Amino acid sequence: MNVLVTSPLALVSRRFKFDQDKTVPVYPSYIQMRKYELLAISQNLQNTGIKKIRRIGHNQEFELIKYYVSGDDFRTVNWKATARRSKLMVNQYQDERSQQMYSLIDKSRVMQMPFEGLSLLDYAINASLVISNIAIKKSDKAGLVTFQDKVNTLLPAAKRNNQMSIIQENLYRQKTAFVESDYSALYVSLRKALSQRSLLLLFTNFESVFSLQRQLPFLISLAKQHLLVVIFFENTELAKLIDEPTTDLRQVYHQAIAERLAYEKKLIVKELQKHGIQSILTPPQKLTINTINKYLELKARNLI
Repeated sequence: MNVLVTSPLALVSRRFKFDQDKTVPVYPSYIQMRKYELLAISQNLQNTGIKKIRRIGHNQEFELIKYYVSGDDFRTVNWKATARRSKLMVNQYQDERSQQMYSLIDKSRVMQMPFEGLSLLDYAINASLVISNIAIKKSDKAGLVTFQDKVNTLLPAAKRNNQMSIIQENLYRQKTAFVESDYSALYVSLRKALSQRSLLLLFTNFESVFSLQRQLPFLISLAKQHLLVVIFFENTELAKLIDEPTTDLRQVYHQAIAERLAYEKKLIVKELQKHGIQSILTPPQKLTINTINKYLELKARNLI
């Protein structure tokens, strides 16, 4: 592999050559992270027709002065600070205060299912990278937890300058044996580590109400202490099978089973709602944007 690197002013260029036996780290989707960062900060998610975002008013309790970024309200410009710094500065109020947001990634066998060349775990890792970056840009603190039969990673939430680099390195180094997940270990670890109410985005998958009910006591306990959002996946292959015309009895039988499995997913959403737990049922391809929209919705409703 040959890589030509050019300086920003195009004054200097250098060629790097990598042999076939070299190991090159492949990080989670960096381009996707930057793409959604710009959309969320500039509120262009609304302009692209993805979702209408409700802008909320400011609380009158002043918090701090920060540099202006695209999407900030011009009415909050602090002209005295702008004159001193020679850069546009804005006031930030109490409703923008920092909150903790954790991406909880289930690495068990339920996340091994492949869709369009990626496993559900790959989709969850990419979405976690994007939502963590947006949370930090929105002045919240982002953290990371990964688990299967035990908790493998527990990165405390922060918004320091190198937090995204630390999250990216942790996501890159994730390994899994796709064994059965232990939600009791997750609950115990979070109870010890988190003293402040936080937003927990749990990336997992449930195929039936029975599989949910086994973990439901731990989810209910987490939801009592934190704002929990359970994010799980639609089976898009089942959706295709349901829509296909049937020509024989075997296909009718397969279609009936597919409809039953799809209905189970809707029952899972209702079961979570019954216990006051937020949820997202999404196709793998729309995981990232649906997670971003849920985060922005919760923030606009002042739930975090």
